[in-house]
Amino acid sequence: MATISEYYPEEVLHPGETLKEKLDEMEMTIKEFALRTDKPEKTIIAVLKGDSSITSEMAVLFENVTRIPAKFWISMQSKYSEYKVRLKRSLDVEKAEEWARCFPYAQMANKGWVEKTGKITEKTINLFEYFAVSTHDGWNKLYMESKLRLAAYASLKFTQEPHATSAWLRHGELLSDAIESKSYDKVLFRKILADIKALMADHPEDYFQQLQYLCLQAGVKVVYTPKLPKVPVSGSTRWIKNNPIIQLTDRYKQNDRFWFTFFHEAGHILLHGKKYISLDGIKFSGADSKKEAEANKFAEEWTFSDKEEKEVIKALDAGSLTLQDIIDFAKKFGTHPAMIIGRLQKKSIIPYSVGREFFLPIELSNV
Repeated sequence: MATISEYYPEEVLHPGETLKEKLDEMEMTIKEFALRTDKPEKTIIAVLKGDSSITSEMAVLFENVTRIPAKFWISMQSKYSEYKVRLKRSLDVEKAEEWARCFPYAQMANKGWVEKTGKITEKTINLFEYFAVSTHDGWNKLYMESKLRLAAYASLKFTQEPHATSAWLRHGELLSDAIESKSYDKVLFRKILADIKALMADHPEDYFQQLQYLCLQAGVKVVYTPKLPKVPVSGSTRWIKNNPIIQLTDRYKQNDRFWFTFFHEAGHILLHGKKYISLDGIKFSGADSKKEAEANKFAEEWTFSDKEEKEVIKALDAGSLTLQDIIDFAKKFGTHPAMIIGRLQKKSIIPYSVGREFFLPIELSNV
């Protein structure tokens, strides 16, 4: 993220000050100058006091009388106007410094999301640029009040860490904006899920890149964003500019959790459409427990269904289940052994010490 680095003078005088000096030099009264420029005397007085601007029309009229080019007056007025705006801007930045302190700025900088700096003023300006807002009120309206009325900006008002969560979401948005994609194709996405399930079962080294490629064929963008402190998010689904975005973390560092989260988010896309945002692992006002349960059920069906689970448990009850049996069942169901082991451990059917070798570490990076 590049920061704007330009020199801005501490003070710029209103062009009325220069006009005042010129009138003194010409020994000309305000009344005479007003008559010669065909402007109301009160207008000239307002300019001299700095209460009014010199317009382009006035600059041309002043040129004939003062013998100073119109572009000089226009340039002076432009510089003064910018100075006043930047003065107000500096006050906006100062007011937002407490807001900026709420973000895990150091961690964001270490990830390359913002420029590294120890100065709070620079941090505040960099955060404005990161979120593409002019003031912290703009951020508040987007992420806290959800004034944009889009699911992509569901309110984080009652979220435990709204600032860090918004930073994580924003990074996903920036990544997705950099990805060119065709329009979303629901039918094709559902069809592609079979290929993704096969990818889950094989789990090759480049599984994440293949996952991104497959989803992109159907207009679904998949991005990786490392999690931030105190933001226990596993994944999120939003719609940005008519494309669904699946944003994933490597929170649990193992393949069974990763794939379940992916299919959970895919379920939201296929079942719940554009108006629902998912933040898996975070409590927020837009969460719908019924929709989350439906997404969980969808993920179960694609990774290790209830029917398949009952078949495995039946073999376990018969006392004949071995680790090789788990491998054989995984091949039969077209899933990965970790999905079976993970489910059985979660339901306390088998101890956590069994089958640990099936869990594979997760290392994610974007293409």
